[in-house]
Amino acid sequence: MASKTIAVLGTLDSKGHEHQFLADQITSRGHKVILIDIGTGTDPQIKPDITRFEVASTAGLDLQPLIDAQDRGACVVAMAKAAPILITQLQKQGKIDAIISLGGGGGTALATSCMRELPIGFPKVMVSTLASGNTAHYLGTKDITMIPSIVDVAGLNSISKTIFTQAAGAICGMIEVTIDTSQDKPLIAASMFGNTTDCINIAKEVLENKGYEVLVFHATGAGGKTMEALIETGMVKGILDLTTTEWADEVTGATLSAGPSRMDAMTKAQIPAVIAPGCLDMANFGEADTIPEKYSDRLFYIHNPQVTLMRTNAEESAQLGKIIAQKANANPAPTAILNPLKTVSVISAEGQPFHDPAADHALFSAIRKHATVEVIDYDEAINSETFAKAAAYKLLELINKA
Repeated sequence: MASKTIAVLGTLDSKGHEHQFLADQITSRGHKVILIDIGTGTDPQIKPDITRFEVASTAGLDLQPLIDAQDRGACVVAMAKAAPILITQLQKQGKIDAIISLGGGGGTALATSCMRELPIGFPKVMVSTLASGNTAHYLGTKDITMIPSIVDVAGLNSISKTIFTQAAGAICGMIEVTIDTSQDKPLIAASMFGNTTDCINIAKEVLENKGYEVLVFHATGAGGKTMEALIETGMVKGILDLTTTEWADEVTGATLSAGPSRMDAMTKAQIPAVIAPGCLDMANFGEADTIPEKYSDRLFYIHNPQVTLMRTNAEESAQLGKIIAQKANANPAPTAILNPLKTVSVISAEGQPFHDPAADHALFSAIRKHATVEVIDYDEAINSETFAKAAAYKLLELINKA
C-alpha cells in the first residue's frame, strides 16, 4: 500500500499535544500527515504544517486583528468560514486522502464543518466529547465517523491514548481498503415513504432490469436532505422523486421537513428527473398532544403512537402544487411531472381517511397552472403498476434525451 496523506485538523493552541500524538500514530503506520491549526487562542503548542493565519488567508481574512482584539467569537466565525475552503481545496487538488480531528464542543463544530464539505466516500473521522449525544447537526448528510472520546480531549492518559490510537487505526484502515467499482452500474436516486413503497418497488425493478442501480431514500426530512446531497455531487444519472411529501411538512411546520432547498439539487447538478406529488396529502406530527393548537380543527390520522398525520387542506395543496411546479421548472435537464389522479397515497384513496377530492383538485390544478415542464395525468393510484412503470419508463426516456 502506497503512503497516503491524512489531514490532522485541530485547535493546536489547546489540543496540540493530543493531535501530535494522533499524528505520530498515523505516521507510525507509514502514512503522511498534514497538521493544520484552526485554533485562535494562544500560540500553538506544536508546529503546524499549515498555520491558522494561512487557513484564514484562504478566505481573504486577516486573523491577527481579531486575535489582538481577543474577540473569541469573531475568531471562531472567521475560522469556520476559512477552514472549509482550505480543506476543500486540498481535497480537490489531491493533496489529502483523508481527514481526522479531535475536539470538544468548539473543535467538533469547526472540524465537522470542514468534513461536511467533503464528498461522500472521502474518509472522515471525528473523535469528540459529543459523539454520544445528538450528532445530527455535526454530521449533516455526510458520512462522518464519530468516535466518543470517553474522557475529555485534554491531555494524554491511558484512556485517551487508547481511543486516539484506535482512531488513527480507523482512519488508516479507511484509506488502505480497496473498493472495487469495476462492476458498478449508473445510479438513480428515488424517494419513498411507507405510502409509496409499492410504487417505488415496481419502478425500481424496471430500472434495474435496464441496467441501473436504484438508491432509495426515505422521505423523512433527513432522508430527503441526504438524497439532495448525493444528487448535488453529480453521481446520479436520474432522479425518481415520486415522494415529495417533505414539502407538506415544510409548508405546515410539521416534523419531517427537508428544508426549503428540497428539490434544488437536481437543478444544480442538471440531472433528468421524474417528479410526482406523492404523499402531499399528509404532514407528520408527533404524539397528538404535540400538535400546534392552530390545527385543532383539522383531520388527523394516528399512524402509530408516536406519529400523527394531518391531512393537508385545499389551500395548502394549492401552495404545494405551485412549489412542486416551480422546483421542476428550474431544472435545465429534461424533467416531467406525473400526476396520479386517483390518489397520491394509500390513505387518500376513495373510502380511506384522507380522501379529499377538493384538496386533490387544488393540488393537481396548481401543478398544471404553474408548470412549464411536461405534465402527464394518469387516472391511476400512485401505487398502481401502470403508474409506477410509466414513471420508470419516462425517466429512462428523459435520461436518453439528456
